[in-house]
Amino acid sequence: MTEEIIIAGFGGQGVLSMGQILCYSGVMQNKEVSWMPSYGPEMRGGTANCTAIISDEQISSPVLNTYDTAIVLNQPSMDKFEDAVKPGGLLIYERNGMTRKPRRTDINIYAIDAYDASVKMNNTKVFNMIVIGGFLKIRPIIEMENVIKGLKKVLPERYHHLIPLNEEAIRKGMDIITEELKLN
Repeated sequence: MTEEIIIAGFGGQGVLSMGQILCYSGVMQNKEVSWMPSYGPEMRGGTANCTAIISDEQISSPVLNTYDTAIVLNQPSMDKFEDAVKPGGLLIYERNGMTRKPRRTDINIYAIDAYDASVKMNNTKVFNMIVIGGFLKIRPIIEMENVIKGLKKVLPERYHHLIPLNEEAIRKGMDIITEELKLN
């Protein structure tokens, strides 16, 4: 199993930390991982993306042109990465702020209303964890116990009291992700 993922959105949406959490969680599950961030000079409000690779085998290069999964959190990221999903691959997108739906018919497409769910949870900082939950529902490549272990590695100890909230957010994402287009 190898999963090559691009996660893209605005700086401040937790894009880079999503990739880190997935990779640390993969390490906790004895997987090979690679994480490569990319962001503009603006940071918060600018565009950001990262590539995360989680594999049972050694990873030869972190540089990718196509992906098994694209998680896109804004329209510029949809425009840039929709065509980079391999045929038969997965595209997950946050509905909030999108001006158009994905156009491809040769990939599996899921939508998630993570921002709205984070508002209902009274904490928009868990937005990215809701998205991770949606991803892990569709591609259960990492067990929840290892995600929690990964969170403990990524989050500074002073934030460990928020791990139960993050776990709740992951489970919320698993509940609310919806299928838009499924390939036969």
